[in-house]
Amino acid sequence: MKLNTLSKLLLLFSIILFVGCQSAEDQLQQLFDDHHDYRVEVSPNIAVDEDDDEAAGKLARTDLEWIEDFYEKNKEFYERLLGIQRENLSEESQLNYDIFEIQLRNSIRAFELNDHLLPLNGWWDYHATFADVANRVTLRDLDDYKNYLSRLTGFPEYNAGYIDRMRKGIELGFVRPKIVFDDYLDSISPHIKDDPEETNWFEPFTDFPSSVEEAVRDSLKDEARRIISDYVVPEYNRLYNFLSDEYIPASTETLGITEVPGGEEYYQYLIELHTTLERTAAEIHQTGLEEVERIREEMMEIVEETGFGDDFDGFVEFLRTDPQFYAETPEELLRESAYVLKKMDGKLPELFKTLPRLPYGIFEIPDYLAPRTATAYYSRGAADGTRAGFYAVNTYDLPSRPLYEVVALSLHEAVPGHHLQIALAQELEDLPRIRRNASFTAYTEGWALYSERLGLEVGMYDDPYDNFGRLSYEMWRALRLAVDTGIHAKGWSRDEAIDFMASNSALSLHNIRSEVNRYIFWPGQALAYKMGEIKIRELREMAEQELGDDFDLRKFHDVILLSGPVPLSVVESNVESWITEMKEE
Repeated sequence: MKLNTLSKLLLLFSIILFVGCQSAEDQLQQLFDDHHDYRVEVSPNIAVDEDDDEAAGKLARTDLEWIEDFYEKNKEFYERLLGIQRENLSEESQLNYDIFEIQLRNSIRAFELNDHLLPLNGWWDYHATFADVANRVTLRDLDDYKNYLSRLTGFPEYNAGYIDRMRKGIELGFVRPKIVFDDYLDSISPHIKDDPEETNWFEPFTDFPSSVEEAVRDSLKDEARRIISDYVVPEYNRLYNFLSDEYIPASTETLGITEVPGGEEYYQYLIELHTTLERTAAEIHQTGLEEVERIREEMMEIVEETGFGDDFDGFVEFLRTDPQFYAETPEELLRESAYVLKKMDGKLPELFKTLPRLPYGIFEIPDYLAPRTATAYYSRGAADGTRAGFYAVNTYDLPSRPLYEVVALSLHEAVPGHHLQIALAQELEDLPRIRRNASFTAYTEGWALYSERLGLEVGMYDDPYDNFGRLSYEMWRALRLAVDTGIHAKGWSRDEAIDFMASNSALSLHNIRSEVNRYIFWPGQALAYKMGEIKIRELREMAEQELGDDFDLRKFHDVILLSGPVPLSVVESNVESWITEMKEE
């Protein structure tokens, strides 16, 4: 016993001595490696994206015990980080240090504010993501299929963790508003099927790759039917009943997140998390009102140009009702979107020095998700290049999908927006994994909104209606600043928010209602788009003024993109450093 204790003490002393002898650079790299290993252990989807076969058959832990362990572990990582002498690091490592510090601090603060008790935000909630899991994994051979089935088998535990967290939220009164659940159960019920072959999860078993031998295909199908029937579908039924019988009855009648216990501090955290800026709700609200006024003036120029004088409402009614602006079939909308993007593909070298290798495709948003999700979204590809990125187009309710919005929407979601930025970040192999896997909404969404405007510089908005569509989309993001803060900090009702958006944009009423529900459901996230775009445009204007004829737009875009997702303060620092370097050349 004494020898065992002595051995442990010697081992501990050796570790302390080893760490003490490490350079600050080595300590930081070791910390990154340890953090990544821990994240892979509890969130294997990270490793799947990196083509790690060991994680491919696992699902992330979601239970309360893990959440608490994750919190404690992040505090340990944070203490280790603070113990590293930042001043002894290289400039690049100092940047990595700062970004990691922000990530850890946000994670710790999220737990302390009970963010984990609100796992549903009405967007890509976990059950919607899991229903699409067949499209989010690579299925090349028999091992891939076995790993896929293993993930399906793990869904009961995965689902139970989320339900337990929501039950804890009910106990504390930390729940979502009742109003956003009107049609929410419709995102779950389509997956509750008696016949497993009618579910999304069975689709990979209808068409095998040639690498899967004929002799094993029938047994794989049998196993898939059993697992879907015994493990997956019952859990969707369980989630449906839990929400219907427990959660929705306990949800709040009020809209603002500031109305729940600790809500004011939580909303301020969400503002800072999503915008990466230290701004108050009042400041952002005022910025939104100013942007609405500015964009409205630009919109009125087009209204007048097209013969409507100062009749904004009449022009908007024309856009909302004239058949020329609407596709008659889903195929027509998809073709128009594809054409716009192929046209933009040819113009990218005018704007960018560095382009990603990974291609992208286009598909329809699934029927089960389409009625209550966005007009479009981007689904990232695999970092190892085995799966392309995809631009998903919503073809549900075609009268609410005007063609004059297609250019701006497509540039936002695919190129030069999300696909270009995210695929480039995935290919930045010199960056540590904490940088490649980083998520800073203001950067990602701010870039995508800025990308819509880039179309002006390469002739993508020669048609005034398309340009009005672009302004309508920019107005949409400006309206979010006012509406999100209006609902969550100023007591706006849902009808007030809808009326404010409808009177200042050409968005369809269906889209406006869906969007207002989104802001109620997911506080703070919608603020990131416009705040990020404003910052990127400010930095470009600063660089143009400082450099004059030496300003190179293609190099500027490299400065913005080739650091991967970073807080806006880091973007600003990078641009300032680039300006200084350019002046010294």
